[in-house]
Amino acid sequence: MSKYFSVESKRLNHLNGIRLADFHQRVAAFLVDASIAIAILLMCLLAFGFVRWLITTSGDVQHPYHLQISLETSLGKFLVELLAPVLYFGRATWRWNGCTIGKRLVKIRVVSIVHERMTLWHSIERALGYGAAALEFGFGFVAFFIDPNRRCAQDRLAETIVVDERKHPKAGNTASSS
Repeated sequence: MSKYFSVESKRLNHLNGIRLADFHQRVAAFLVDASIAIAILLMCLLAFGFVRWLITTSGDVQHPYHLQISLETSLGKFLVELLAPVLYFGRATWRWNGCTIGKRLVKIRVVSIVHERMTLWHSIERALGYGAAALEFGFGFVAFFIDPNRRCAQDRLAETIVVDERKHPKAGNTASSS
């Protein structure tokens, strides 16, 4: 019979004892980032409205490939309601290795427990995890208080933790001292 033996990776051993972000830091960062995501959504809505206005006002011009994207179509709803926030949260987290604008302001960082640097896929998974946490009637966020490593649904999904950079300024590049 085969048996499973848990072996801590070098990465997990290196992260052992790192200071985790507090609840108020995470909430403040999320509120800033949610405000930015809402602003992006509003710009998308304005852009869709402008494109729709252009299409309806230029009725006399026949376009060979006339594609009307409106907010009533499922594609329009997908683009506006899901893709814009996921692209903001995912791309910012990936581009700045675990930081978004809100996280930079409160000095916290998302750190992968698997990789030395946040990958694009982990960042998008984590962004989608916000939706998963909300779909659980908010219990995915309440898990912060239950999980010993303060991991919410998005953290468990993407295999990440959120650390306080005030105590560990090089938390994003934690593989350098192994």
